[in-house]
Amino acid sequence: MPAEENIQLMHRWFQEVWNEGKTQTVYDLLSPNAVARGQTGPGQEIHGPAEFVPFVKRIRAAFPDINLTVEDSFGTQDKVVVRWSGTMTHRGDELGVPATGKPVRLTGISIARIVDGQIVEGWDNWDQLAMLEQIGAYKSPETVILAKSA
Repeated sequence: MPAEENIQLMHRWFQEVWNEGKTQTVYDLLSPNAVARGQTGPGQEIHGPAEFVPFVKRIRAAFPDINLTVEDSFGTQDKVVVRWSGTMTHRGDELGVPATGKPVRLTGISIARIVDGQIVEGWDNWDQLAMLEQIGAYKSPETVILAKSA
């Protein structure tokens, strides 16, 4: 597929999967043999739609009003890069943290390799630490030290 079609595929992915919660789109656009990296912990991978759909459901359950915006996108040959931002409210316990009702803003960059109209590999780098800080699940060591000395 031409690079422009691959870019449009990624725009569709962000809109339908994340903003609209259409899990069928995961099955339509993610190869059964796809490998995704960077969505969860260091060195962990998600394989195919069967593993990716539960991840989407978990994130959307924690943040049901998630809204991701594609800020920039470009592609060449079989790869597409997307710089995105997101706003959401922490309303569910699915991350192992009781719902706080706190708003969250975060950013990320995703790279996808697309073959024959399906994502076969993906790499995500998103600010998970900022998300945890904003919902109160993590405090930076500097914040803890300053709080103790006050």
